[in-house]
Amino acid sequence: MSNNLVFSLEELENADLLIDARYAGSRNGNASDDPLTRLLSLSNQGGFRIRGTRKDPKLIALISSMEDPDWPDELDLSTGTFTYYGDNKQPGRRLDETHRYGNNLLELVFSRLHAGEREKIPPILVFTKAGIYRDLIFRGLAVPGAIGSTHNDDLVAVWHTTKGQRFQNYRATFTVLDLPCIPRTWLRDIIHEGAVGGDSKHAPDGWLKWIKSGQYTPLIAKRSQPIRSKKEQLPSSKHDAALLTALHKHFQDDPYAFESCAAHLVRLCLPNTVELDLTRRYRDGGRDGIGKLRIGRPESSVLVDFAIEAKCYGPGSSVGVREVSRLISRLRHRQFGVLVTTSWVHDQAYSEIVEDGHPVMVLAGRDVIELLKEAGLNTLDTLSKWLESSFALSKT
Repeated sequence: MSNNLVFSLEELENADLLIDARYAGSRNGNASDDPLTRLLSLSNQGGFRIRGTRKDPKLIALISSMEDPDWPDELDLSTGTFTYYGDNKQPGRRLDETHRYGNNLLELVFSRLHAGEREKIPPILVFTKAGIYRDLIFRGLAVPGAIGSTHNDDLVAVWHTTKGQRFQNYRATFTVLDLPCIPRTWLRDIIHEGAVGGDSKHAPDGWLKWIKSGQYTPLIAKRSQPIRSKKEQLPSSKHDAALLTALHKHFQDDPYAFESCAAHLVRLCLPNTVELDLTRRYRDGGRDGIGKLRIGRPESSVLVDFAIEAKCYGPGSSVGVREVSRLISRLRHRQFGVLVTTSWVHDQAYSEIVEDGHPVMVLAGRDVIELLKEAGLNTLDTLSKWLESSFALSKT
């Protein structure tokens, strides 16, 4: 984030909001450093900040660290979809009994969306932490819902387990609109004049278009397939690294048994997989499994074949050119491959996949752990119990 455009503390009160710009707070080392106090006249605590009242908010700011291992908020730059988890993150409370009423705000916003009352939905500004004091990065103006989402799946209560206790939190789906700049004049109308977002003459056209039509115009950043480094393929936190170590350790005495786990991981990643069969050990022809992915609605879908290759390696060993070339050579016409590993793919092998345009998806160590955490296996205890019950290994 060091190359981002930075607005200093003195500039905040008059600054526009620009996509991916950094807004710097003070440097006192406490909560007063938060830039949103000056930038938007908001409080300096919590993931939910509002102007107005809980029952009639005029402006909402959502702040995410994007690093919570249990509730992984995600901004998909290729679709403009922002997945945000509510603020019920402790057992012993009901879904809507949070200190800052964040889940109540989510219920309010999505109920208005489902009722067709978009004009009553306040602007929702998304920020992520910059990792520098309390500075924040502006990620865009969001609206509830997304292309293809419905009232059944845009706001969902999901279960979570921590220390043997179960509780629920909301998973909300938003769309970041294609608006590179949010003008200060509009913000000033809302903050100081109390205007409803759509009533201001300075409201952005893209925002007004959604209010009137409900059509989403997401901010999409097209990118080529990246060649991820070793660091990018392995977990970034000690907690996640420990989960990956536990996964590898479970299968290290019988790496072939990892193939069944890899098949489960593929189903988590590709939930529309309708067939998935593992091949025989030792004589798999370069493929550990063969599957079919359904694309489209059941009545008019297309089935696409894919092959799986599973490699249970420790984090000190990479999947090299030989293993990758073996999988590529076995792919048939109109078939894609999925390489699943508890380790990482060597940069030379990764380059071969990307630069030659081979249809191979890589699920490296970090991807594997993120999939498991999304499935609720986010502690060593829950992971170990799942491995023992689902993939018990022979003791002989």
